[in-house]
Amino acid sequence: MGHHQLDTLDEQILKLIADNARIPFLEVARACNVSGAAIHQRIQKLTNLGILKGSEYIIDPEKIGYETCAYIGIYLKDPSSSDAVIKALENIPEIVECHITTGKYDMFIKLYARNNRHLQNIIQEKLQPLGMARTETLISFHEVIKRQMPILIEDEDQEED
Repeated sequence: MGHHQLDTLDEQILKLIADNARIPFLEVARACNVSGAAIHQRIQKLTNLGILKGSEYIIDPEKIGYETCAYIGIYLKDPSSSDAVIKALENIPEIVECHITTGKYDMFIKLYARNNRHLQNIIQEKLQPLGMARTETLISFHEVIKRQMPILIEDEDQEED
């Protein structure tokens, strides 16, 4: 997996559009003190490099009736079955993230349910039949920080590690 060297302008652009994906290019250009065409070219370059991946609208789950956000640590009976389990998890629409992890869990998922009863149903009827030894569930009361990958613009005085 290749890393790409970003210059200061790339970092400024990424920070601005990460904060507001709908910011007009001309506004980004003004903030960066360059032309709109330069911003357009840089955005295209960042997209072609795979640094920027699409744009999206963010749906507020609570506004459409999904009031429970849960994180579930999964212990598999047979860790070698992880590929099949991942394929099955992809077919459960309430699951919005799945991570293979280090530590005590084989996988860690994030999902949204309408309520606690719906969450219980997902665990018992959709997850447990997939070959789980057990699960540990954490319910999120309230999301307090949500952001994209932080773009850290280094101070010119700061030395490289």
